[in-house]
Amino acid sequence: MSGVFYGIGVGPGDPELLTVKAIHAIKDVDVLIAPKTEKKEGSVALSIAQPYLKEDVKIVYQVFPMVRGFAENSTDAWANNKKEILALLEEGKNVAFLTLGDPMFYSTYIYVYRLLEHEPVEIRTIPGIPAFAAIGSQMGYPIVEGNDILAVIPATAAPEKVEKALDAADNAVLMKVYKNFGEVTDILARHDMSRQAVLVSRAGLEEERIIHDIEAHKEEKLNYLSTILTRKN
Repeated sequence: MSGVFYGIGVGPGDPELLTVKAIHAIKDVDVLIAPKTEKKEGSVALSIAQPYLKEDVKIVYQVFPMVRGFAENSTDAWANNKKEILALLEEGKNVAFLTLGDPMFYSTYIYVYRLLEHEPVEIRTIPGIPAFAAIGSQMGYPIVEGNDILAVIPATAAPEKVEKALDAADNAVLMKVYKNFGEVTDILARHDMSRQAVLVSRAGLEEERIIHDIEAHKEEKLNYLSTILTRKN
């Protein structure tokens, strides 16, 4: 009998922010797939889940190269990862893929799900708290209220797309603010959204950093896990 494949969101960083359902699944699975980058050792998602791992769980690290136009450009590495996961499931093992934040929100898990969704396997996806939700609660910063329109924007998007999204929004969340922090800050300033902004890097993790005056820090380098919450004045 084939095992069950779980996609588990482990939240932004604090292990206490995992859901009860996520913790139960982590404790029950036979194998944990821990995504890692090609350049770094270890897995942030795995470190967050560490307090809940059972002693004999098997940890499998997989590298998932980032590609644009996934359906057309997925690489041999992705195919090999899929093959490895299916082999474990065919052995009857329950397998979990750990991901930061929520599995269906700007997550590598989405691509893994697409690899497996048409295979004869059972998939259960367990939601997690996205970083911006945790930051809003931590900072006492309402993300939206009343009839506010919220834009959730990857800072890696083309500047013209960011501009259009901000034109339509009352409040905004900008994620992955790292490569172009200065440019993003300038765009927010043009929309009168820089002075109300708060940036949190590595929320809930070691080396967490909070920046209120983003214009004063816009030349600095940031960690990939950096998020801005802001609103129009």
